[in-house]
This record gives sequence, structure tokens and C-alpha cells, in this order.
Amino acid sequence: MTHEFDGKQYAQASAHQKEWGQRLISELDFSEIESIMDLGCGDGALTQILSEMVPGGIVVGIDASQGMINVAKEKMASNLDFILMDINDLKVARKFDLIFSNATLHWVKDHQALWGRVFNLLNPNGVVRFNFAADGNCSNYFDTVKDQISKKQYREYFKDFDWPWYMPALSDYRQVIEKYDFSEIEVKEENADRFFPDESSMIGWLDQPSLVPFLKYLPESSKSGFREEVIDTMLSKTLQNDGQCFETFRRIDIFARKYA
Repeated sequence: MTHEFDGKQYAQASAHQKEWGQRLISELDFSEIESIMDLGCGDGALTQILSEMVPGGIVVGIDASQGMINVAKEKMASNLDFILMDINDLKVARKFDLIFSNATLHWVKDHQALWGRVFNLLNPNGVVRFNFAADGNCSNYFDTVKDQISKKQYREYFKDFDWPWYMPALSDYRQVIEKYDFSEIEVKEENADRFFPDESSMIGWLDQPSLVPFLKYLPESSKSGFREEVIDTMLSKTLQNDGQCFETFRRIDIFARKYA
């Protein structure tokens, strides 16, 4: 199931995702990279940075949310384009030297199929650089929202609810990649625990993207109450004496290179 996000709100609430992505970009060697695909490009901020690294090349951002693509398209340039497309239905005519994804692939359930599509879209000697959520991510939020959807006034709306994220343990993940013909594979886990600077920053992240998969199941009359209860509980769990809010963030970080 795809989800529709507010690209403008996400742009304001995603400072930590962008910090992770900028670090990934800073570690890449662009000397042999001319074509790049960004899977789950969101508002396009990181895709734009990638396009600046290959001014004579081509960069394509993919996202399934129209709201994200609308904001991303404001950044289009001669070497930068954005396409509305579900990663689960990934079909692109050309191949790429780099397939990049930051803070997105935990929204994709079938990673075996994902890697098959990615491998086929990668040029010989091409690079995969992914970073996404791992087991142990967002422990406060997940405990809170699981309790919320089990409450009597809400549980009937979630009887057919499908948990929207895949966040694997590191020990289970490397074997997914090893089925494909890569000359190099590096898979590691990162602790990226975060202190949001204030309550409003935490609330912004809850609104976009964290609450989106849950609010869509609720009637309009219940959405506001559900949201307010989650926010109140999260602030009571995470607010620190200095006004910051703490949440756990755990990442799987991947570098892979296809045989030349």
C-alpha cells in the first residue's frame, strides 16, 4: 500500500533524514558516476544535491507520493527529473551507475523483489548506497501507536490494518543481498538516536510521515482525537528536562558494487 504525504510539511519536518542522506552523499566517489536513481526521493532535496555532483550526467528521483513529487518538481533542472512511481512497480528504460536511497526502504515490504529490480537497473561496476530503518527503530513511537490502535474506540478501524514498515535485524539482511552478483557488499547497523530540539520538531515528525499510515484508516471524526492522544503520549515519554525530545533511530547502512 502506498501512502500520500504532504511534501511541504515533510520538507519542514525531515531535518534528521536529510542529515543522514547528506552524510551518505559525502562518502561517495562521483568520479565514475554519470547516472543516478534516487529511490524514494521525497521532497527532492537530496536528489538535487546528487544532481549537482554530476552536472554532465542524469539524475532521476522516484517517489510514490504525488504530494512529494509536486514539491520535488520545483527543483527540476537540465540533468534532474522526478517521476511518480511506486518502488514496488519500478520500471525505467535506462540503467544507472548509482542507485541511492535514504530513509525510504523500510516502507518497502518485499526486499527480495526490490534487490532483483535494483540489480537489473544497475550498470556493470555500478554502486548501490542505501540507508533505511532497522530493528529497534522508533521504539517509543511504535509502543505508543500500537497501544493507541488497540484502544476500544479505535480498534474496529484497524482490524484489517497492515503494519506499514519492514525493519529487519542486521543478522537477517545480508543474505538477501548475497543472492545477487556483487563484487563488494558492506552491510552494517548504525545507532542514529535523535534528540529533537523541541516539542514542535517532534510533532512535525509525527505528523509527516509517522502518523500518515494510521490516520488514513480513521473516519474524519476520529482523526484529531487519535492524533492528539498520540502526541500527548509521545511528549510524556520523550520530553527531556532541557526541552528536547528523544527517540531511538536504528539504521541499516548498505554499500554494494556490481561486478564490472
